[in-house]
Amino acid sequence: MMKLVKPYIGFDEVKEEFQQILDSGVLTRGLYSAEWPRRLCEYIGVKHAFNATSATTALAACLELLEISSEDQVIVSDFSFPASANVIEACGARPVFADVSRETYNTQPSELEKKITPKTKAVIFVDALGNPDGIGEIARLCRKRGIPLIEDAACALGSSEGDVKVGAIADLTCFSFHPRKLLTAGEGGAISTNNDAYAERLAVKLAHGAKPHGEGLDFVTYGYNYRLPELQCVMLIKQLEKLDAIIARRIATQRQYKTLLEPRGYQAQAHAEGVVHNVQSVVFSVPQNVNRDGLIEYLKQNGIESTIGTYCLSNCTYFKNKYDDVQENALWLEKNTITLPCHDDVDVERVAECALRYEP
Repeated sequence: MMKLVKPYIGFDEVKEEFQQILDSGVLTRGLYSAEWPRRLCEYIGVKHAFNATSATTALAACLELLEISSEDQVIVSDFSFPASANVIEACGARPVFADVSRETYNTQPSELEKKITPKTKAVIFVDALGNPDGIGEIARLCRKRGIPLIEDAACALGSSEGDVKVGAIADLTCFSFHPRKLLTAGEGGAISTNNDAYAERLAVKLAHGAKPHGEGLDFVTYGYNYRLPELQCVMLIKQLEKLDAIIARRIATQRQYKTLLEPRGYQAQAHAEGVVHNVQSVVFSVPQNVNRDGLIEYLKQNGIESTIGTYCLSNCTYFKNKYDDVQENALWLEKNTITLPCHDDVDVERVAECALRYEP
């Protein structure tokens, strides 16, 4: 089976550091778990970064930092993995689904404007499949309206808009290191911010609510343990060193797919000039005469893994039953997009030829 993704890390790259960590007995809160956030800050060009156990826990921590509660509403991009809305629901607030562009898959400012009410306490902009197109304009709109902006950049490390990397644009940005991501540690996440006040509070919250006090700690609030172990941080450091090269290869792979598929009616996810999309996933909307689910099954029968683009959150059973607010474009994308394999070993011509042979 030609897999959808493969990690960009091998044991030979980390075995020396793994052995050193295991010999030292310092498996957490050591050299590498302190070094990784520093490296991430330097790469992004941001003042502060913090480890988290996933993008989900990172998003939840940001909502709590903003004191989102049951009387509040949080606007969220509607084309995303359900974690983007689950964290809003979990803190008792109402997720308000903002529809997206069928071209970029991202929420547009005009759509966001429609959703803002006096109860709006935050916005979660999702870089759909790593594409940051429009984040700068959304950030300006949120600043103008005095609404904190959280960027769900689970897929978008290494992407940029206008020469500013994702992680340095929104008030708070959350990343994921799940196996589907360009950098993976199996699981894991991070939060970045340029806001000193947010950073000071996160440093306490993410350390069980503790501040240094004499020779010990003073627990000034309740908090959490979202730490990453040393072994995972080594994996991330090693991959970050080659991230730009990985992205360049993935962009080239996407370009090759587009050359083969777009003349036959497939449309790739789009972005404006000045945007660098890290191509976390190669996603196309299928031609009108192609049954997307049938195509996924056909590719599987021919030894090629593929999947849907991602989900229309407002159409998920739980949210649809509770809020009955399904967004048109996000639903269309859920039904009509496909993710194709993208990694160094993928045979693009074979995948494209197989897709083009499919007849509904």
